[in-house]
Amino acid sequence: MNELTSDLVGYLAACMTTIAYIPQVWMTWKRKRAEGVSLSMYVILTSGVAMWLAYGVLMHSWPIIIANFITLMLAMFILGMKIVYK
Repeated sequence: MNELTSDLVGYLAACMTTIAYIPQVWMTWKRKRAEGVSLSMYVILTSGVAMWLAYGVLMHSWPIIIANFITLMLAMFILGMKIVYK
């Protein structure tokens, strides 16, 4: 598999896993409540996404950097809403 193909797979996977957060963000924002969101799970998840972002930066891997930056922003938004709407 050449580098272009592997990057394409990486970008596609990154788009799909990042877009998966949008319905949760939208629903939390729209309803102004987050009782169905686990605080401990989102703390762990957000920490893990931050580590993936750091890994992407260290590896100079744009699919990992872009996806995890956007995912980190979305996860932090949900985490923030969980804290605010407690």
